[in-house]
Amino acid sequence: MMMHPEPRLQLLDDIDEMRRLDPGGILNLVAGFSGQIQEALRISDNIRLPDNLGGLRNIVTVGLGGSGISGDVIRELTSHEVEVPITAVKGYDLPAFVDSGTLVFALSYSGNTEETLSAYEIARKRGAGIVCITSGGRLLEAARFHNVPVVVVPGGLPPRCALAYLATPILVSLGSLGYIEDRREVLKEAAQLIEDLTTVVHVEAPASVNQAKRLALAVYGKVPLIYGSTGITSVAALRWKTQINENSKAHAFWNVFPELNHNEVVGWSARPDISKDMHVVLLRDKEDDSRVKRRIEVTKELMPEASGISEVFSHGKTKEARLLSLIHIGDFFSLYLAFLYNQDPKPIKAIDYLKNRLADEEDKD
Repeated sequence: MMMHPEPRLQLLDDIDEMRRLDPGGILNLVAGFSGQIQEALRISDNIRLPDNLGGLRNIVTVGLGGSGISGDVIRELTSHEVEVPITAVKGYDLPAFVDSGTLVFALSYSGNTEETLSAYEIARKRGAGIVCITSGGRLLEAARFHNVPVVVVPGGLPPRCALAYLATPILVSLGSLGYIEDRREVLKEAAQLIEDLTTVVHVEAPASVNQAKRLALAVYGKVPLIYGSTGITSVAALRWKTQINENSKAHAFWNVFPELNHNEVVGWSARPDISKDMHVVLLRDKEDDSRVKRRIEVTKELMPEASGISEVFSHGKTKEARLLSLIHIGDFFSLYLAFLYNQDPKPIKAIDYLKNRLADEEDKD
C-alpha cells in the first residue's frame, strides 16, 4: 500500500524508525565509505605483483555484482591514461586475447563467486599475470595454493558495500606499474570530500536539506530511469541502478547519453500511460562534453509525460572525487527509497535463492 506524502516525509526524518528498518547496519556501512577508502589505501601499501608482466598488452578485471562494479570504476578512471586496453569481464569465460601478455585482476569479495573462479582458472592456464582481491573463500585458497598474488580485504560486508576495498588496490597497482600516475593522494582528497558530503546526505540530515532523501520522496512509487553520459556518470548510473535493485528491492533501468538518443528516446513518444510511471534521474558532471550537455537539454523536451525529471550533480575537482561523490549520493538514496518501501536493505533473498538452487542442481549432476 502506498504511503501518503506527509507520512513519507515523517518517515525519512524519523531516525529511530529508519534504524529499526536497517538491522543489518547498511546505513552505517554507507556512512563509513570515507573511512573505507582510507583503510583500503593502507591495505594497498604492500601489494605483491606478478613476476611475469613483461610485454603487458592488456588488462582485464573479472568480477560480478558488487565486486564487478569495481572493474567498471577502474576502467572509467584510467582508460584515458593507460595505453593498453582495459576490459571488464562479467562471466565465466575470458576473451581469446587473454594470454601471458595480460594482467588479470580477479575480484570476488566472498571468494566464492563461481564465474570469477572459472575465469581465474582460465587465466592461470593461459599464463596470464593474476592479482586476486578477496576477503577469503575458495579464491583465497586457490591463490595461496598457486602462489598467486592476493590482496586480502576485511570480510563480513555485503559485496556492494566493499567498493573501496576492491577498487583501491587496482588503482595502486596500476600506479606502481607505471601505467597511471600515483593515485594515493588523489584518493585521500576524495575520502575527505566524501566525509564532508556524508554530513549533508546522512540519515541525521533532515529531508528539507537532504538531497538523497528528497530524491527518494520524488521517485517513490515510480520506476527510476537513471541516465548518465559517456564518462564517469555512465558508471555512476550503473551503480545507482544496481543499488536500487539490491537495497531498495525495486526495478530500475539505466542508459547513457549520447547512445540513448539513438534508440531509447523514441520510447517516450507513444505510450504516455507507461511514461507517467517513470521518473528520470539525470546524473551530471562538470566535465560532460558540451555536445552531450546540449543533447540532455533537448531530450528533456521529449519527456513531458514522465512523472518527473531530477538532476544530481557530482562534487569535487578530480575525476575520482566526482565519481565517488555520485556513487555516495546514490547509495544513500537507495537506502531511503528502501525505507519508504518498508524494506530492510541488507537481505538479497532472490540472489540467495538463485545460488542455492544452482548449488542443488550441481549436487544432483
